[in-house]
Amino acid sequence: MTKDFVEELKWRGMIHDMMPGVQDQLNKEMTAAYIGFDPTADSLHIGSLVQIMTLVHFQKAGHKPYALVGGATGMVGDPSGKSAERNLLSEDILNHNLECVRKQLEQFLDFDCGDNSAEMVNNYDWFKNFNFLDFIRDVGKHISVNYMMAKDSVKSRLESGMSFTEFSYQLVQGYDFWWLYNNKNCKVQLGGSDQWGNIVTGTELIRRKGQGEAWAITTPLIKKADGTKFGKTEGGNVWLDKKLTSPYKFYQYWLNSSDEDASNYIKIFTLKNKEEIDALIAEHKEAPHMRKLQQELGKDITTRVHSEEDYNMAIKASGILFGKSTTEDLESLDEDTFLSVFEGVPQTSISKSTFAHSQNVTDLLSEESNGIVFTSKGEARRMIKGGGVSINKTKLESENQAADFKLLNDKYLLAQKGKKNYFLITVED
Repeated sequence: MTKDFVEELKWRGMIHDMMPGVQDQLNKEMTAAYIGFDPTADSLHIGSLVQIMTLVHFQKAGHKPYALVGGATGMVGDPSGKSAERNLLSEDILNHNLECVRKQLEQFLDFDCGDNSAEMVNNYDWFKNFNFLDFIRDVGKHISVNYMMAKDSVKSRLESGMSFTEFSYQLVQGYDFWWLYNNKNCKVQLGGSDQWGNIVTGTELIRRKGQGEAWAITTPLIKKADGTKFGKTEGGNVWLDKKLTSPYKFYQYWLNSSDEDASNYIKIFTLKNKEEIDALIAEHKEAPHMRKLQQELGKDITTRVHSEEDYNMAIKASGILFGKSTTEDLESLDEDTFLSVFEGVPQTSISKSTFAHSQNVTDLLSEESNGIVFTSKGEARRMIKGGGVSINKTKLESENQAADFKLLNDKYLLAQKGKKNYFLITVED
């Protein structure tokens, strides 16, 4: 064992509940534990990062992590923390999602390091040939209805209506633990605090059905200091897949954390040790306006989830909107990052022939761009004369200047008036 897993999680603020005896078990020998991941999308989001980091710490402490992807439970739906029953997915969609999730987990966990190599398992493998009569005989008889009804995840849904499918979910998840206990010698289940009821059902099944001993540890659900939901933006989830959430937006999410949140996040989402984090928090307190904590947080997570190249691109992109930048910086952005940065700014399209035959920048930024930047030539002339207008980060020198600018990504012009007003002109065939 290289370190005490429970103590590591404690100082990071990552323990909500844990069963007596689990720390002794983990300190006694290499132990296998698992966490279940929901395969209802083809990417995990940053809400899943808490559980991923739990498995990372578990493996670093010398233990064997299992990532269970719920091919079977994804077909049923977990009621925990939900206000409505979710849609059930087809086998083809689930298999696609499972493969995508596997690739993401491989970025964090070592699947080839000897005895404590990470493994991925799919509960569809042991449920696909398990018929209903066998299930209610071999599993259902060991857990009473009273026991199941006492769970908070069930109580909270009963009044609004709960299907038998959902009600049976905790038995299905409990059987996962039983199967892994028997087939993989898996003695611990880890998860979010909203999963405590389902996890304990598994330990109870192991005790009643096999007279075995198993344990559970849960992490607290992450809450933001301002009360808004962690991992959500106006555009929805913050995904780990760059096609769904660009590295720029991903980086900005962490950069925009409050000081209070950033001091929690840096413990939960990075691998920095206690001394490094304490030093960073102290440095941040000396000059909070420099946002050192948020910058280190964003750098660490963006680099690990994406790459150093993506992080550098996100830094350049951030500078374009919020700092001093050059035409070269703008030209270096790939199209996805460029569009991500300027999503939401006023946009218009013009034809290539209009752009090619434009007489000057005044015409281009008024009539020819449909009045999006300036509603009249007079307004355009006055502001260009005043030195407050640029195209592609190059300041316009004269209202009669030729409109012969190089297109960004071969199709875009970025107009700017004043410090903060941007306009995107797409030049199309």
